[in-house]
This record gives sequence, structure tokens and C-alpha cells, in this order.
Amino acid sequence: MKDLFDKIYKDKGPLGKWASQAEGYFVFPKLEGQISNRMKFQGKEVITWSINDYLGLANHPEVRKTDAEAGTAYGSAYPMGARMMSGHTDLHEKLQNELADFVSKEAAYLLNFGYQGMVSTIDALVSKDDIIVYDVDAHACIIDGVRLHMGKRFTYKHNDVESLEKNLERATKMAEQTGGGILVISEGVFGMRGEQGRLKEIVALKEKYNFRFLVDDAHGFGTLGKTGAGAGEEQGVQDGIDVYFATFAKSLASTGAFIAADQEIIDYLKYNLRSQMFAKSLQMQLVVGALKRLEMLKTMPELKNKLWENVNALQSGLRERGFDLGTTQSCVTPVYLKGSIPEAMALVKDLRENYGIFCSIVVYPVIPKGLILLRMIPTATHTMEDINETLEAFSAIRERLENGTYKRLSAAVAAAMEQ
Repeated sequence: MKDLFDKIYKDKGPLGKWASQAEGYFVFPKLEGQISNRMKFQGKEVITWSINDYLGLANHPEVRKTDAEAGTAYGSAYPMGARMMSGHTDLHEKLQNELADFVSKEAAYLLNFGYQGMVSTIDALVSKDDIIVYDVDAHACIIDGVRLHMGKRFTYKHNDVESLEKNLERATKMAEQTGGGILVISEGVFGMRGEQGRLKEIVALKEKYNFRFLVDDAHGFGTLGKTGAGAGEEQGVQDGIDVYFATFAKSLASTGAFIAADQEIIDYLKYNLRSQMFAKSLQMQLVVGALKRLEMLKTMPELKNKLWENVNALQSGLRERGFDLGTTQSCVTPVYLKGSIPEAMALVKDLRENYGIFCSIVVYPVIPKGLILLRMIPTATHTMEDINETLEAFSAIRERLENGTYKRLSAAVAAAMEQ
């Protein structure tokens, strides 16, 4: 019999194997200072393109004031206990009602965390006789939720409606045998590529197939749609989404999440979501803070307008310079380059040290080998100066990537480490 830890000693995983070179700089970096368009990294000021504070609420004076007052009034412990036992309050109900109204659903239910909440929602919605059909590029929280499912599941090609329909045909035949139902899952906005899910086309398939539709709209909530109610509103199909999910960790710049659906569905879920039934209630400071943030989202359209002004300026500027942004249809701004992981490390270090630009780097196995993805998140706090500096920096690093500078630098570093 092997020692359980043998595999850990021998294989650190596709990302873990780079830990000695990457940790503290490329992964687990430490950004310091107030959450803003410019922060400190290793003592230097950098323009930050890695913070999901879309609407710039994290350090808005009204938000900070509300958070501080709520902390003073309630502390960080209240309420104690799970919602079903001792952690339920009028303010939890108020926030749920306002969220439901905002996203045009009958009811909503608060979740402590987005990731945990999505996993638990999927688990509660399906039984072993049901079939799940989900986008192959779904977020890790969806994949982990599907892993809990004891029945059949199928993936369809990313945003490919023809592939989805083929899998719905398979799922329908299987559900007729098992006596179960079908759950289709998509994201409102895919957070890596920035593409909106094909929600309109998926909802249209309901005329032909019998399924229920769950949408994870973490990146769409607050950024898309006339009122900011998300990708369903943007595409005019909010009514066709059976269970709508969004997190507070992006546009609302906080912690927590919610699900919204018909009243009877929410009533069922709140009695069957294990991660909420057996976990401490969302603390009051976060509830009060979310109420304030939601109020600002509803009454201050200038926040979303400024966000999109910056998004359009950054994305159009990059495209004019010939950069490949894929097919993003959202604020998420992916920049695709060709190169190895060592070249990517050299490139990002150059960006941070010599140009003061901090953005996230994504490499294999998240994306195919030979590609480098620089993922940028514009926010309402960015300025045209930030954007222009970034555009100039990107033009410079692309030239160095193409002329082999980063390849030579990475080879030199590798040689030095071998000595």
C-alpha cells in the first residue's frame, strides 16, 4: 500500500510545479494599498487591471461609510448561527426582496459565498435520475457542482448551440429512461474569454426540449443590461432563466452571492442547500453593505456608464494596435499572445517592473499550450491616462516577444538556475 502523500511528493500539479519560480510574484502576488486603479506591488506603483471592482464601489466614500457604521453597530459576528436556526434577520429578507425585484424574479435567497453557493445549488437541484448538460468552458464552481451529481452529465462545445442541441437529444432519451429531468447550465459571461453565454438561443430551445436553465452571471450582474441586471436582461431573456445566480464579489465589491427564481423554487432551495443550512449566516456588516451597494447600482447609472467608457476605450485601443481580444462581449478584456510559459513570465515581469502595469497572466493548462493570455478587468475608477499608458506598454512588450527578447531572457534565467 502506498503512502497517501506519495503522489504529492512526486507530482505538484500543472501549476504547482512552477511554484518555486512563480510564487509571490506571478501567483499569490501581494497588491497593497487602497483598492483602486493604481496600487502598490513590491513597493512600486502599478496600474491594476486584475481587480474585479467593476463599478469602483470598493472604496467609494458612501460605501466605506456604510461598511464602517455597520461594523460599529453589529460587529463582525452578528448574527450567530445558520439562517435556519438563529442567523435570520429582517435585513437578510430585505436584501433578498430587493435583489429579486432587481433581477425580475419572484424571490431570492442569500448565499455566503459564490463558489460554495453554486456548488450547493447544483447539488440541490438534481437527483441521480436527472441529467446535467453544461458548457465545457464553465467556471470551476460549476464543474465542482456537477462532480457531486450521481447521475449522467454531458458537456457541449463552448457556446455552440448545435452541440448543445445534440446533447439535449441524448439527455432527453436518457431522461425518458430514468424518469428524471434535464438541467442546462451556462454562464452569463465567461470570465476568462469575456464572451456572453448564448442565453437567447438556449432559451429558444425550450420550445423544442423540456429542460430547466441555470445561469451563473457573476460577471454580467451590474455590468450588462439597461439597468445592470445582467446578461439575461442584456439579451432580453431574463424570464427564460429558471434559476439566476450572481455574486457580490464583482460589481458589488463585497462577499456573498444570491440565487433568484420563482418563489416555490427558492422555498425548496433554502431548505435543501446544504452549504447554507449548515453554515453560519452571512454577517450583518456584509448584508447592510450589500443593501447600500445595490441601492447605488440602481440609482447611479453613471457608474456603469463610466465603466463602459473605459472598456470601450481600452478594447478599441488594443484592437487598433492589432491585438487579438478574441470574441469578448463584456468588460473582461483578454489579450492573446503566442509564447511559452517561461516567455510569459519574462513578459509579465517586464510589464510590472519597467512599465508599471499589473494584469493577470493565464497559461497552460487553463489555455492551450503556446498561448499567453493577459486578462484585463477595466473598472469605473480607471482613467484615460491609465489606458494610454497601458496601450503604449502593450505595444512595447509585443515587439519584445516577437523579436525573441523574452525567449533569450527566459533561457538565461533557466541556465542560471541549473548552475
